[in-house]
Amino acid sequence: MACRQMLAVLAVAVVAMAILPAMARATEYVVGDDMGWNLGVNYTDWARGKVFRVGDSLVFRYDPENHNVLRVSGPDFQACNKVSAQGPLASGDDAVPLSSPGKRWYFCGKAGHCESGQKLVITVLPSLQAPAASPTPTALVPGSSNKITVAEYQSFMVVLVAVLTTFMT
Repeated sequence: MACRQMLAVLAVAVVAMAILPAMARATEYVVGDDMGWNLGVNYTDWARGKVFRVGDSLVFRYDPENHNVLRVSGPDFQACNKVSAQGPLASGDDAVPLSSPGKRWYFCGKAGHCESGQKLVITVLPSLQAPAASPTPTALVPGSSNKITVAEYQSFMVVLVAVLTTFMT
């Protein structure tokens, strides 16, 4: 009986060790979730609690006739100054890879939109793992970061080892 329980726990452990690291891989964040990149969305609230890492990406979804996306510097972000911005993203479905750590500032370059709050600032942290040979697509849950943290993974592994040790003695 104890042998069967140990095998069941071991099987669960093997499956968990295979699945959990995949959940920690790069995340695609749809800016504003279901609201997209539009006026009337509080992007400070949207970004709060999310952890952006190198390898993740931002996806800006919007009506290209009414909005665009400019990446700017911090001072230009504060002043809603679009003069020194890189060329605008304007497809309506723009994926922006986060390829290095640091602050990123974005706003809509249409007249009055930045001043009305259509702007986003994030901090990109270093990656948790070595870059993979090719990214693996993951299912996204709207409004969720869809990512497990290293601390959660380590805590799970500690509990798993404790349970296995209990069954083996």
